[in-house]
This record gives sequence, structure tokens and C-alpha cells, in this order.
Amino acid sequence: MQKLPLALMLCASLISCNDKPGKRILSSSSGGLNTLTIVMPNELWQGPLGETVRAKFAGSVEGLPQVEPLFDINQMPIEAFKGFMRKQRTFLKIEKSDTLDLSILNNPYAKPQTGIVVKGPDINSIIGLIAKDSATIVETFKNTERKEKLRRVNLAPQEDDMLRKNFGISMKFPDAYRYAETKNDFFWIRKDVPNGDMDITVYEVPFSMIDKDTNTIAAIIKMRDSISGDNILTDEGTRFRTEPAYAPYLKKTTIDGKPAWETKGTWDVKGRFMAGPFVNYAIKDEKNKRYLILEGFVFKPSSNKRDNMFELESILRSVRFIDEK
Repeated sequence: MQKLPLALMLCASLISCNDKPGKRILSSSSGGLNTLTIVMPNELWQGPLGETVRAKFAGSVEGLPQVEPLFDINQMPIEAFKGFMRKQRTFLKIEKSDTLDLSILNNPYAKPQTGIVVKGPDINSIIGLIAKDSATIVETFKNTERKEKLRRVNLAPQEDDMLRKNFGISMKFPDAYRYAETKNDFFWIRKDVPNGDMDITVYEVPFSMIDKDTNTIAAIIKMRDSISGDNILTDEGTRFRTEPAYAPYLKKTTIDGKPAWETKGTWDVKGRFMAGPFVNYAIKDEKNKRYLILEGFVFKPSSNKRDNMFELESILRSVRFIDEK
């Protein structure tokens, strides 16, 4: 049986695997963002176990208008996982063993690096363990990728003094973004990309705007359609809004230790052939009696948008509350 719940194992691994005096110096890890190396025998990759791995880790990302995988998968047999190939930033290794077990390795061969090893006596038991813990495994790998993304952001950061002054928060984002709008109650931050743009909005609303309605998703849609619709510039007679044909995804999360609603869906401009994905975080800030609203959205027609949205999510999740407001 599995020895510990996955969340507890993650905590233990982070404690036990930190650098210690005298520990060997690790080289830097490698690999593109959102790329996952799968280490398992080729014959298992071609069978039901491989199908499960592909379904759980190369399945489609929620909230995108087209199908894009959670991770770009590179599979290799166990005997090939050596030398430079062991420097991949994230890897999932599957092995046969007398007992069923899942372990998380922090910086085993390079730094930063997260490896997850799944072992079991037979294919069905391994499939069951992966299926049960796949969501947590995905989040573990995504956390590693977010940290790497923010490390890259910090190489050329944009100043966030205005966010500190107006909203009492810090946020890490690169200097490729510019402040397009800085009203006291609504900030719009933009980055130009080939054939489109990436956008961030920041504003705050009272608790009542979301909590008064028992239908949380309806309240969030109404809020963003009203405030973003009033502040996002579009052609006369058109309006920025939540695309009405498909209900957004909604789930609970936390940012800087505060409870938040995460909403993912599609925006469009009524009357125009303009649309794209968005992610919205409504963070409950009890101290200031408000919901802080952070949103990222992309306009990039006929192009993949997974990595753009991943960048925006990483930036928004970097927000920290300070006491300057």
C-alpha cells in the first residue's frame, strides 16, 4: 500500500532533500517549460499504462478555446535515463516493485528539479495509483514550472510601485509588459506578442458583489462583464464580456495563503470576431474587506495559447499582500 498521502510526502521531500553542508553541487536542470519526461519501458508505454499516463498528463488544458496538452511529453526507456537526460527539470519514472509506492524527489540529479517515482507490483495497481493522485502530481509539476517561470521573469522585472500604492500588493512580471491604464480603481497591464497581446487587469470589489449571490459563477461573470466591459477599450458599440455559450470552469484555490475563486473560460467582444481564454482570481482579503480581482487574458488568433496563459497564471499567483495600502 502507499505509505503516506501524497501531500504529506511532498512536505517530507521538501524538508529532507534541501541542500545540506557537504552535499555535492548539482548542475542546472534543463528542458522547456511545461515539458515532462516520462521514464518507463517502451512496452508499457504502448499499452494501457501508457494510455493512462498520456490521458492524465497530456490531456487538454481547461479553459482554452482549442485542444492543447497539459504537458509536452517525452518518453524514454529506463536505460536511456542517464547522463544529460537525467538533467530534465521534471520527470515521472515508473518502475516495477514488490510494493505499491509513490515518492517525490527534490533535486535528485540537477537543480531545480522535481521527480516523481511510481512503483507497483503490477500494471493495474500502478494505473490505479496514478489515476488517484494525478491531480496532485500535475500540481506538483506545475508548481516547479511556475517557480522556473518566475525565475526567468526576475531577470528583467517591471517595477510594481503603483500596484503597491493603489492595491497594497506586490506582483512579479517582466518589463516586456507596460501599464496601459492606471486609474485609481482599475489597472490594465499589457504585453505585445506576435499577432496579438497578453493582458492583466487588477481591481477590487466589495464582498457583497460576489458573496450576496449563492450562484458564485454567475456573480463572478456579472462582475467581470460589468467592470471589465466598462474599462477594456473596444470599438464603439461593442463590449468586452464573458463568452455566453460556454460556462467557465470554477474552483477554489489559495493565493498568498488567502482563499480565492479561480475562474477559467473564454472572453469575446460582442459583435466582433474577437475572443480568447481568460483566468480570473477573486481573492478574499478579510483585512481590507474586499475581493482583490486579478485577471489575465490573451488575444492571439489562430495560435496556441497554453504557454501564454501559463505565464499569466504564474504572474498572478506571484501576488503577495503587503501593508502599504
